[in-house]
Amino acid sequence: MKRELRAALEKALGASVDGADHVGGGDINQAFALRLADGRRVFMKTNADCDPAMFGAEARGLAWLAQASTLRVPLALAASERPAFLVLEWIEPGRPRAGFDEELGRGLAALHRHGAPAFGLDHDNFIGRLPQSNTPAPTWADFYRAERLEAQLRLAADARQIDRALALKFDRLFARLSDLVGPPEPPARLHGDLWGGNLHVDENGAPCLIDPAVYGGHREVDLAMMRLFGGFTERVFAAYDEAFPLAPGHAERVALYQLYPLLVHTNLFGGGYAASVDRAVSRYI
Repeated sequence: MKRELRAALEKALGASVDGADHVGGGDINQAFALRLADGRRVFMKTNADCDPAMFGAEARGLAWLAQASTLRVPLALAASERPAFLVLEWIEPGRPRAGFDEELGRGLAALHRHGAPAFGLDHDNFIGRLPQSNTPAPTWADFYRAERLEAQLRLAADARQIDRALALKFDRLFARLSDLVGPPEPPARLHGDLWGGNLHVDENGAPCLIDPAVYGGHREVDLAMMRLFGGFTERVFAAYDEAFPLAPGHAERVALYQLYPLLVHTNLFGGGYAASVDRAVSRYI
């Protein structure tokens, strides 16, 4: 660990760092389990090349989810822009306890039901390493178009990850979007990046959410993301629907709400994701 980083950590945490062990921390950051002189063990991630605002935004996102007092999220202990790091409480990984899936489904329903002030958020944040604008909009269709789909389309077009034909398909989608997004609902409090890798099992065997990309939005977005890459059983979705029944036609909207993460993955990883975007958008035009 570099001297500057160690010194900043010790100042922020009020204790010297006695040891640091590499642990898994996702695709874009270095992650460590730190042993502190006062006996604490904490989780730290750092990235010398990231946007300086990224870790502070994540800390704010975790706090925003914690306000709902539903599913557990780790407590942020310190965040810094230069050097860039985020320190969280250490949550010892465990094995799922009996009823874990149902607990997750009910907890996610309660999180969504807790709601949000608007479609959007009072600050911008990130999804992965990509900036995520959260400028509020009066309707969900307006927000989903401008702040989610169009924003990622511009990035993809600038990087030549999508072609003109695919862009024209989105023009046709946008002409119908207000009729496709489903019955009006109040904004839900979303995790925003809820794939299987961002679900943790804590020391008591309970579900814990990590690495959010929060905002107020349509609750089906989180559920569609959960279905995109797998990792969640049908018991989770059944428990969710029992606690907070979904609106009619929700199954037909899954691919619509998978467009955003598919565009994000196109911009992050390229490869075959543009073809997946094409298949998804073609369902609705």
